[in-house]
Amino acid sequence: MNAPAFAIPMAANDSPKVWSMRFMLFIAGMGGLLYGIDIGIIAGALPYLESTASVTWRLSAQQLGFIVAAVLLGSVLSSLFAGALADWVGRKKVMVLSGLLFTLSIPIIALADGYTPLLLGRLLQGISGGLIGVVVPLYLAECLTADKRGRGTAMFQLLLTIGLVVAALIGLYYAREVETFAGGSGDALFAAKDQAWRSIFWICLAPGLVFTVGCLFLSESPRWLVGRGRPADIRAARAALLRSRSAAATEQELSDMQQARAISTGTAGQSQSAREPLLSRRYLVPFVLACVILACTQATGINSILAYVVNILNQAGLSGSTANSADVAIKVLNAVMTVVALLLVDRKGRKFLLMLGSGGIFLSLILAGSLFWSAERGRVDVTPTLQQLVQQDRLQLSVDAAGLARLGVAAGGAPQQLTLSYAFGDFSNVQSRRSDELDARPIEISREHTVQADSVIGAFFRRLHLNPFADPVSAASAPLVITQALVGPVPSATHGWLVTACIFAFVAFFAVGPGVCVWLALSELMPTRIRSNGMSIALLINQFVSTTIAAVFLPTVGNHGYAAMFFFWAGCTVVYFLVAAFVLPETKGKTLEQIEAHFARRR
Repeated sequence: MNAPAFAIPMAANDSPKVWSMRFMLFIAGMGGLLYGIDIGIIAGALPYLESTASVTWRLSAQQLGFIVAAVLLGSVLSSLFAGALADWVGRKKVMVLSGLLFTLSIPIIALADGYTPLLLGRLLQGISGGLIGVVVPLYLAECLTADKRGRGTAMFQLLLTIGLVVAALIGLYYAREVETFAGGSGDALFAAKDQAWRSIFWICLAPGLVFTVGCLFLSESPRWLVGRGRPADIRAARAALLRSRSAAATEQELSDMQQARAISTGTAGQSQSAREPLLSRRYLVPFVLACVILACTQATGINSILAYVVNILNQAGLSGSTANSADVAIKVLNAVMTVVALLLVDRKGRKFLLMLGSGGIFLSLILAGSLFWSAERGRVDVTPTLQQLVQQDRLQLSVDAAGLARLGVAAGGAPQQLTLSYAFGDFSNVQSRRSDELDARPIEISREHTVQADSVIGAFFRRLHLNPFADPVSAASAPLVITQALVGPVPSATHGWLVTACIFAFVAFFAVGPGVCVWLALSELMPTRIRSNGMSIALLINQFVSTTIAAVFLPTVGNHGYAAMFFFWAGCTVVYFLVAAFVLPETKGKTLEQIEAHFARRR
């Protein structure tokens, strides 16, 4: 068997070094797998969670959006302290902690009996993902040689995409299981859907255990050990380097690390007072550049598209199992194109791939948005008619031929879709229903199912007159207002496949460019002095953008349509292309110390 492209050529008697490198890449790659599962698992579970939890627990569209976004919010929270924690206890221990949190989250989610434990479990998954997203690329960047760092760090992204594939395959399996109950009773179908989303999460327990146990057998980052400066740590750093390098290469790299540390701490021929401030150009320019790249990566909409892809394709015109099958194909394409990026990243460079990827993403988003716009502009506004059907601040309407006739819509046998926005005071919600759903159920709107009591946090801030959330007191007497109701034909399967093709292109270009290069930008651009904390802040911005988009996705597409969302992402991608083309320096083949020196020379 041939050695993989990322393996370091060694003599036969150096085979332990080869296996040490392979083991490190495998376990670090498992971190990428968990990160991918974090992002992708909700796509297959969401349709069944929405069908059951919205009935059992009366979840609103906003709450469902929070469940999707909770992973991203958890990443934001953990990103605040991931770098400081990694500096304090070491990269290895934080990786172990992230695995433990992921493993703990699974039973909390799968056994949830309400909104709060479900949200808590998803938050724990997100906290785990945030730690992984900072520490694993940081660990790889600090442990790999300069000529292997691009492909080695790309392994994290490759396993991330495989995690997405695994999540999609799990979702497809349970989609087909649920469809076997389509001809049975409504109760049997409901129970099958409830069991489906719980089982989808249970299956994710195994990779969490593998990653957690595997991290225990890794060596600590040599650069973190050198940064501590103690003789015992220097010896440990030398031992860690010798596991994957020759003796001569080890001594040279160790010397470079010690010299860089001496400069950053003011002990290399300059006084402590002569140290450069953190806001100097040497540190500020690469820090801001990394933050912009990470923010733009999420502003393409990648995480929301992957999380909501089954819903998106359903709305585009594909049936349930077909949309799940397309989801699997999209995730497989993502993995395949990541392999292509892995082969190109150390040949073509980061800058070229980011320009290629962001340009292709822009075109894909524009085309997808145009397809949705052409389908959505033909919808009929039935808001006044639906408002007249409200009785005693309640509404019940079946989206069948009779129900559509009450709205003045002559379906002519073609499947129709009703998208409805409504509010009781500040409490708003969006519901969308297709007339051809397997378990078609009426839309039921009432105050008790929409207005929710204050949470502990909400009550606290309301006493300070600072609460930004909806007020349940004023909503208790507010009338039911139909803010928007649109009816239109369900798009054709052809339309659905055209949208699928656009998303295929989007994912392919993302995988080749931002998918791999974003982790390299995160770890390579940051100077040694601020690397761990700088990576935390950059990833915090990255996850904040992603969380915001995921949280507003369902309300936005409910009120303004999918076209608006796709066009917004396309606009953000223009900024991405310009930054990649005119601001980003090439870091291919350079050591971390050489990259840092590049920004120092530009002061």
